[in-house]
Amino acid sequence: MSDERAGSGTGDATGAEDTVRLTALSDGIFAIAMTLLVLDVRVPPGLDDARFRDAARDALPDLGAYALSFVILAGFWRDHRRTVALVPRFEGAPLRLALLWLGAIAFLPFPTSLLSEYASEPLAVAVYAGTVAVTNLLGLGVLLTGRSGPTGRGKAGAPVRAAVRTVTADFWTTALVFGASVPLAFAVRPVVAIWFWLAVVPLRALVRWSRRS
Repeated sequence: MSDERAGSGTGDATGAEDTVRLTALSDGIFAIAMTLLVLDVRVPPGLDDARFRDAARDALPDLGAYALSFVILAGFWRDHRRTVALVPRFEGAPLRLALLWLGAIAFLPFPTSLLSEYASEPLAVAVYAGTVAVTNLLGLGVLLTGRSGPTGRGKAGAPVRAAVRTVTADFWTTALVFGASVPLAFAVRPVVAIWFWLAVVPLRALVRWSRRS
């Protein structure tokens, strides 16, 4: 019996160390991605008054794309912290998906740059929306695979189950809205797809309200 406890304790310690390492890696990736977003927001030096005003107006789309992506990355960071807290061990499929998830997060500055420069192009909007949708699906995959094993199911009190349902709903509603906006960008207009992204706010609220009622 003592050997089993010792082995279990060693496994728990290893799992905790893996989680700490993953959290440290993810915090670094989030910090770099958030910093890279602002690099496209710039006004050239040495301009006269008229050219400065033109350059400042031209920077507005960059500011808008920066603000949007910063909010999205902040949401990813929050969801990542919640997911890490709900997954007891990161090994095998959960670990591989977690690394892919971080890779998608690190990729976000590129579609942000596309969106700031070519917001009227359907492909640019579709690449941005697709990246956000895929990133949410990867996060959902991490959560579901991390909770599917015996270790994950063992940590399944009522508060934990409620937290899992909440995070799951946040992942799939965001993926649904951004994924649905991809055909809108091509079939209707890119600006319609961009405004459609706002639907994620009431949809999340509606899903949470329906679960409480």
